[in-house]
Amino acid sequence: MIDAYGARDGRLVALGAGAPEAALWIDLRAPTREEESALEAALGLDLPTREEMEEIEQSSRLYAEPGALFMTVTLPAQTESDAPVVAPVTLVLTARQLVTIRYHEPKAFDMFLQRGAKGSLDCTGADDLTLSLLEVMVDRLADVLERVSRDVEGLSRGIFAKDGAKARKGTGWRSVLEEIGRKGDLLSALRDSLGSINRLSVFWGQRLRDDAATRDLRARLKDLTSDVRGLEDHSAFLSQKITFLMDATLGLIGIEQNGIIKIFSVASVVFLPPTLIASIYGMNFEAMPELAWPYGYPVALGAMVLSAVLPYLYFKKKGWL
Repeated sequence: MIDAYGARDGRLVALGAGAPEAALWIDLRAPTREEESALEAALGLDLPTREEMEEIEQSSRLYAEPGALFMTVTLPAQTESDAPVVAPVTLVLTARQLVTIRYHEPKAFDMFLQRGAKGSLDCTGADDLTLSLLEVMVDRLADVLERVSRDVEGLSRGIFAKDGAKARKGTGWRSVLEEIGRKGDLLSALRDSLGSINRLSVFWGQRLRDDAATRDLRARLKDLTSDVRGLEDHSAFLSQKITFLMDATLGLIGIEQNGIIKIFSVASVVFLPPTLIASIYGMNFEAMPELAWPYGYPVALGAMVLSAVLPYLYFKKKGWL
């Protein structure tokens, strides 16, 4: 699908797909090959295919051609669900137009359209519009990162709460590990996205002319780069905390399992002497003096009980139970 937008009175307005040459921003959402070919013919550009967008080499994601810059970033979508979608988004910047190509629905684009319709974006030219879109992307990533930070803090409080281990005995730890894993996956996607935007800002900044015409743009791009790097630092801290929580959770699971194994070990030791006594008097030998005792049976039972109670009391005194 091809959506075209223009600027009118400082606002983004939809133009439809009929006149892409007159548009300030052209948004390709999961375009077909026919749509790509038609737009390439209208704009005189060689747009990257989906396979080319997914290449990981930096030279394939950030490059310049005569009259256009091709910049690909990674953006997450559906971050509120348990299965976020992470896919590339390509920004093609020419002297008078911005073309975006995407095959998923990052919420940053909806936020960008809403702000553009209200006139709260700088859309006086393709450069300003592109930078405004990047700023919205970073705002969205910051919002998701803040939510991940709150969730990780909640997980930390739950794991180390005094009654937390008791409440999570058994299968409860499984859900904790799964939640930590989901937060780790989402955080990894956010770090990848922030890194791609940081590389884009450096690439674009190197190609801006050092003159008065681009002074404001370069200043905004510098602020954007600073914000991205600050978010990267925070995401690195959260990544370390998630790793710590994973190790701590596995450690607590190990402690719980050791406690269970200790109980079985003590139980086997407690019941070993009675088993030995019962085995001795279960032998079928005729010459066993105790067989003729009138009180042999209760004495044997008492010996078995005593041999079980004494190790239990000893373990209790030592604090092993």
